[in-house]
Amino acid sequence: MQVTRIIAVRHGETDWNLATRLQGHVDIGLNDKGRWQAQRLAQALAVREPITAIYSSDLQRAFDTAHAVAQATQAPLHTTAGLRERSFGAFEGLTYADIETQHPEDARRWRQRDPHWAPPQGESLLALRERVLSTARAIATQHLNEQIVLVAHGGVMDMLYRAAAGVDLQAPRTWNLGNAAANRVLWSSEGFSIVGWSDTSHLDDDAVLDETTA
Repeated sequence: MQVTRIIAVRHGETDWNLATRLQGHVDIGLNDKGRWQAQRLAQALAVREPITAIYSSDLQRAFDTAHAVAQATQAPLHTTAGLRERSFGAFEGLTYADIETQHPEDARRWRQRDPHWAPPQGESLLALRERVLSTARAIATQHLNEQIVLVAHGGVMDMLYRAAAGVDLQAPRTWNLGNAAANRVLWSSEGFSIVGWSDTSHLDDDAVLDETTA
């Protein structure tokens, strides 16, 4: 069976991540820690991994993370809006606490993971899943028996995990979606499957990023 090996990565940290502020499609850049995370990820992948191509969300925080990987690995970098974060519409820029206070009914449906609910002018979980999985499938079919990197956002990682692990949209999240973690997924004609999730060893302060750690 022909498979595509995918290293799926959430972008490095941003100041809005720290503030629990919804970014969605707002084009927020990486903070200093996020840039450091991107460099560490890039160094690790350059040493350890054969990368054929890199695909990134076109939003700056993802693109800058992917660009660091592209510079280190010399793999070609492509951008697509299909890997963008979920659109939170009118809620973008608000914190979770703001939404709880100002929009309690929306907050309740959000907590319940209602798949049909969408923020005002935003995107439902069903729409997000369709966008993310159709984009990932289209990319994967171009790279059978190769390894690629997808750099995107927390919501994108969540949809990939759910598809690969067979987890329902409404199931509570019990897995990590850390910034700059490496998440390994296989795609074949039978769908997605998980190889490994949330590898952050390259972000350890004492990690040695050379051939001895491959």
